[in-house]
Amino acid sequence: MASEDPAQPAGEPRRRSEKGLAFSLMAAPALVFVNSIAKLDVRGGEKLPKTGAFVLTPNHYSNFDPVIVGGSVWKLGRAPRFLAKASLFRIPVLGGALRLIKQVPVERTGRTSAGSALGAAHDLASTGEGIIVYPEGTLTREPGLWPMRGKSGAVRIALENGVPIIPMAHWGTQAILPRYSKRLSVFPRKTVLIAYGEPVDLDRFRSVPLTQSALSEATELVMQAITALLEDLRGEKAPAERWNPAAHNQTEFGAL
Repeated sequence: MASEDPAQPAGEPRRRSEKGLAFSLMAAPALVFVNSIAKLDVRGGEKLPKTGAFVLTPNHYSNFDPVIVGGSVWKLGRAPRFLAKASLFRIPVLGGALRLIKQVPVERTGRTSAGSALGAAHDLASTGEGIIVYPEGTLTREPGLWPMRGKSGAVRIALENGVPIIPMAHWGTQAILPRYSKRLSVFPRKTVLIAYGEPVDLDRFRSVPLTQSALSEATELVMQAITALLEDLRGEKAPAERWNPAAHNQTEFGAL
């Protein structure tokens, strides 16, 4: 697989690819697999920055989501780097591979672990690379698979590093791997709709203290942007009230 950026306009000086040989070698078989079972119908792909740091915030309702999101980001010329469950990094070989391609480990609980993950994400942002953060932190508990209440890690990374936060929504992955299921549906090939949105306007939060109130307000703006994109993909309106796991005695994991 070539490592050049396919989105680079003709005539511009060639820039160093952020993907690298190791990432390209690992991505090649994954992309073949994704292309064999899913057709990615991408809308607004030009809104993902071609260069520089960004925080991408997708919705999350299937354990197969990272494969779809990562494949889409790769095809748009950027290297997908996720906040990933720390337990994956303790698996022999896999853990080393994840570190090699700069994925970010995050424990499911604990303030110290969350701070470490934020620090690693800041490091990526400082070098002009993107980071993918699921603001819900785990698979949505909302019965209709709509985005639920978000957590503040994504906006904190964006605001503290002065980088854009890009909302993203996708729909169709549940036909490949339903929520909580372990059985992939490979045939027939499924179409997954994907939409990238304009950067969420967080300017009014950039010059004020990042209090919990400010972070919560900024996070809700991000969740609104993701939900609006998903409404367009699904052709229907989301519930008026956002699902709050705490109010339904649910436990949230894997978020910042």
